[in-house]
Amino acid sequence: MSGQRDVVRELVRAHGRTFAEEAGITLRDTPQPLYRLLVLALLLSARIRGSIAVDTARELYDSGLRDPRRMAGAGRQRRVDALGRGGYRRYDERTATQLGDGAELLIERWGGDLRRLRKAADGDVGELRRLLREFPGLGPAGADIFLREVQRVWPEVAPFLDRKALDGAARLGLPTDPDRLVKLAGDTDPSVLAAGLVRAALDKNVTEDSLRRAA
Repeated sequence: MSGQRDVVRELVRAHGRTFAEEAGITLRDTPQPLYRLLVLALLLSARIRGSIAVDTARELYDSGLRDPRRMAGAGRQRRVDALGRGGYRRYDERTATQLGDGAELLIERWGGDLRRLRKAADGDVGELRRLLREFPGLGPAGADIFLREVQRVWPEVAPFLDRKALDGAARLGLPTDPDRLVKLAGDTDPSVLAAGLVRAALDKNVTEDSLRRAA
């Protein structure tokens, strides 16, 4: 048990940065950061390098497309151009359409505020996941990415460790039961734990580094 705690501690210490933090999002329970997280989840869910998705999320923000009204009003070509500058070229045409349609859905159904979607789910994570999947391009993987990160500010979601996070736990020789993992992590924020585990699932160097540090 102590060895597993050491692995979790070193994983979190060296690789526990959330993807929202990497994308420059200071996550709060307010409309703009939540929307930026939704966009990041969509970008990360494609079969593209995570670093490109993160860079593209930053580029969209720097281009002024930082809330649903600006995103919807920007025009498709402007979105395509911003995606291209971020390096998101393989999926830029389709993603530009999804971003525009998703922004319009958020405005029309939820008044541009994801907190209203949260309220509608009324603490039911399954319902929250279902509502998130109504956004164009946000499938099961994208919804899980959003939930992994948003649990930092939506405590009713926590602890949320999805299949990708549990894959990382298995690679590290850790339990794949979420409750046991949370117990091993102690006071660590579940979003930070989840981020470290996902990085271990995606990059064998993270796994090897964490195990070496804990040895």
